[in-house]
Amino acid sequence: MNNIIKNIEDAQMKAEVPQFNVGDTVRVSAKIKEGNRERTQVFEGTVLKKQGTGVRATFTVRKISNGVGVEKTWPLHSPIVEKVDVVRRGKVRRAKLNYLRERTGKSAKVKELVR
Repeated sequence: MNNIIKNIEDAQMKAEVPQFNVGDTVRVSAKIKEGNRERTQVFEGTVLKKQGTGVRATFTVRKISNGVGVEKTWPLHSPIVEKVDVVRRGKVRRAKLNYLRERTGKSAKVKELVR
Protein backbone atom coordinates (compact mmCIF):
# COMPACT_ATOMS: atom_id res chain seq x y z
CA MET A 1 0.00 0.00 0.00
CA ASN A 2 2.84 2.39 0.84
CA ASN A 3 4.47 1.89 -2.58
CA ILE A 4 1.22 2.77 -4.36
CA ILE A 5 0.94 6.08 -2.51
CA LYS A 6 4.63 6.84 -3.13
CA ASN A 7 4.23 6.23 -6.88
CA ILE A 8 1.22 8.55 -7.07
CA GLU A 9 3.02 11.29 -5.15
CA ASP A 10 6.16 10.99 -7.29
CA ALA A 11 4.06 11.42 -10.44
CA GLN A 12 2.57 14.68 -9.10
CA MET A 13 5.89 16.32 -8.14
CA LYS A 14 7.30 19.10 -10.32
CA ALA A 15 10.56 18.47 -12.13
CA GLU A 16 12.06 21.86 -11.24
CA VAL A 17 11.37 23.41 -7.86
CA PRO A 18 12.35 27.07 -7.33
CA GLN A 19 15.13 27.70 -4.80
CA PHE A 20 14.17 30.18 -2.07
CA ASN A 21 14.47 30.37 1.70
CA VAL A 22 12.61 31.81 4.66
CA GLY A 23 12.96 35.59 4.75
CA ASP A 24 13.20 35.99 0.98
CA THR A 25 10.84 38.34 -0.82
CA VAL A 26 9.19 36.34 -3.59
CA ARG A 27 6.74 36.97 -6.39
CA VAL A 28 4.34 34.00 -6.76
CA SER A 29 2.50 33.74 -10.10
CA ALA A 30 -0.68 31.71 -9.69
CA LYS A 31 -3.40 30.65 -12.11
CA ILE A 32 -6.85 31.99 -11.20
CA LYS A 33 -10.02 30.59 -12.78
CA GLU A 34 -12.94 32.98 -13.19
CA GLY A 35 -15.83 31.24 -14.90
CA ASN A 36 -14.49 29.89 -18.18
CA ARG A 37 -11.50 32.27 -18.27
CA GLU A 38 -8.08 31.73 -16.75
CA ARG A 39 -5.58 34.42 -15.81
CA THR A 40 -2.34 34.80 -13.86
CA GLN A 41 -2.30 36.74 -10.60
CA VAL A 42 0.90 37.80 -8.85
CA PHE A 43 1.27 37.75 -5.04
CA GLU A 44 4.45 39.39 -3.74
CA GLY A 45 5.60 39.19 -0.13
CA THR A 46 7.99 37.74 2.43
CA VAL A 47 8.28 33.99 2.97
CA LEU A 48 7.33 33.32 6.62
CA LYS A 49 7.82 29.58 6.65
CA LYS A 50 8.46 26.47 4.61
CA GLN A 51 7.19 23.14 5.85
CA GLY A 52 6.66 19.58 4.74
CA THR A 53 8.59 17.38 2.36
CA GLY A 54 7.92 15.85 -1.01
CA VAL A 55 4.60 16.57 -2.65
CA ARG A 56 3.16 17.88 0.65
CA ALA A 57 5.66 20.76 0.91
CA THR A 58 4.09 24.19 1.41
CA PHE A 59 5.30 27.74 1.92
CA THR A 60 3.57 30.75 3.45
CA VAL A 61 3.92 34.27 2.01
CA ARG A 62 2.88 37.44 3.84
CA LYS A 63 2.33 40.93 2.45
CA ILE A 64 0.75 44.15 3.70
CA SER A 65 -2.16 45.28 1.51
CA ASN A 66 -3.84 48.61 2.36
CA GLY A 67 -2.54 48.43 5.92
CA VAL A 68 -3.84 44.88 6.47
CA GLY A 69 -1.59 41.84 6.66
CA VAL A 70 -2.47 39.12 4.14
CA GLU A 71 -1.00 35.61 4.26
CA LYS A 72 -1.36 32.84 1.72
CA THR A 73 -0.09 29.30 1.97
CA TRP A 74 0.85 27.72 -1.34
CA PRO A 75 1.56 24.04 -2.07
CA LEU A 76 5.03 23.96 -3.64
CA HIS A 77 4.21 21.29 -6.23
CA SER A 78 0.71 22.54 -7.10
CA PRO A 79 -0.14 23.07 -10.79
CA ILE A 80 -1.82 26.34 -9.73
CA VAL A 81 1.58 27.84 -8.86
CA GLU A 82 3.15 28.69 -12.23
CA LYS A 83 6.44 30.14 -10.99
CA VAL A 84 8.13 31.65 -7.96
CA ASP A 85 10.56 34.51 -8.60
CA VAL A 86 12.94 35.65 -5.87
CA VAL A 87 12.91 39.45 -5.73
CA ARG A 88 15.49 39.74 -2.93
CA ARG A 89 17.24 37.44 -0.47
CA GLY A 90 16.63 37.90 3.23
CA LYS A 91 19.07 37.51 6.12
CA VAL A 92 17.30 35.70 8.97
CA ARG A 93 18.28 33.39 11.81
CA ARG A 94 14.96 31.61 12.26
CA ALA A 95 13.19 28.80 10.44
CA LYS A 96 9.77 30.40 10.93
CA LEU A 97 9.20 34.17 11.06
CA ASN A 98 5.95 34.22 13.05
CA TYR A 99 7.14 37.26 15.00
CA LEU A 100 6.60 39.43 11.90
CA ARG A 101 2.83 39.12 12.36
CA GLU A 102 2.79 41.49 15.35
CA ARG A 103 5.12 44.04 13.76
CA THR A 104 4.32 46.92 11.43
CA GLY A 105 6.36 49.49 9.55
CA LYS A 106 10.14 49.39 9.58
CA SER A 107 10.35 46.78 12.34
CA ALA A 108 8.58 44.30 10.05
CA LYS A 109 11.38 44.48 7.48
CA VAL A 110 13.90 41.72 6.88
CA LYS A 111 17.53 42.68 6.21
CA GLU A 112 18.83 41.93 2.73
CA LEU A 113 21.46 39.23 2.36
CA VAL A 114 24.53 40.61 0.60
CA ARG A 115 26.64 37.98 -1.14
